[in-house]
Amino acid sequence: MIPEGLLYTKSHEWIKRENDSVTVGITHYAQEQLTDIVFVELPETGRDVTAEEECGVIESCKIAAELYAPVSGTISAVNEALLQKPESINKDPYNEGWIVKIELSNPAELDELMDAAAYQAFLESES
Repeated sequence: MIPEGLLYTKSHEWIKRENDSVTVGITHYAQEQLTDIVFVELPETGRDVTAEEECGVIESCKIAAELYAPVSGTISAVNEALLQKPESINKDPYNEGWIVKIELSNPAELDELMDAAAYQAFLESES
């Protein structure tokens, strides 16, 4: 269940590039580990972030987990629907459950991320 065409981080975020911006969410694996997501703290639009900086929080019945910016840039949009329906991340993490959009300030950082095959190998090495 690791979609091709996306990039992935070791902190289990997925990244979809769209020209000079990216859409970011958490992977199926991450939402499965969190179990029932009950709250999402979103960053403010217009905020500048650097790669690997904490930019939000996802809370489940089990634990609170940080969301990390996979790349540097400016938060251009947040998925406001998650404030009312955080469980969308559990139901559809790669579409309806997207979390933020970031305007890239350093597109070369994308080269540091994993493709689907590398992420699968990373997951296998973790277990």
